[in-house]
Amino acid sequence: MYRSLFILLSIILLISCSNPNKKAKKAELTVVEGLRIGNRAPELIYQNPDGELIALSSLRGKIVLIDFWASWCAPCRIENPNLVAIYKKYCDKKFKTGKGFTIYSVSCDREKQAWTNAIEKDKLSWEHHVSDLKEWNAEATLIYNINSIPSNILIDGNGIILAWNLRGEQLAQKLDMLLE
Repeated sequence: MYRSLFILLSIILLISCSNPNKKAKKAELTVVEGLRIGNRAPELIYQNPDGELIALSSLRGKIVLIDFWASWCAPCRIENPNLVAIYKKYCDKKFKTGKGFTIYSVSCDREKQAWTNAIEKDKLSWEHHVSDLKEWNAEATLIYNINSIPSNILIDGNGIILAWNLRGEQLAQKLDMLLE
């Protein structure tokens, strides 16, 4: 009986110790694109105020907050000073799953001038501001099922969704937990 148990345990051990690289590759393949925590965040590619395309995937390697907002949204504008402070505090930090922190701001504005004025007035100093200027018909809001703003999604350096709708101290606490 002990011999049979020993053989069974040996087989289990051999199976569990087989080529870890194959397991890692298999695990990477099982990450699906979606909107749940643990899913790979859907790609977004939109123009910045200068007309240049910025892809969300171009920020891989960093912790990214995808922030949905608009110049006409009072709660968004109230939240902006918190985002500025968090950006300044964490932009150069090293995280377990990313180096640095940035914000990919998706504007739900219709008028370019109102959008760019709000960026300047609120001192939103990060580089990644995008919009298709379609307000509530913005493709990004449809892709991410955004029904109210401000809304945000935190993703890691691999583009994996970590959390939804963290604001102020909650966002800072989550970022602290992710620090190296």
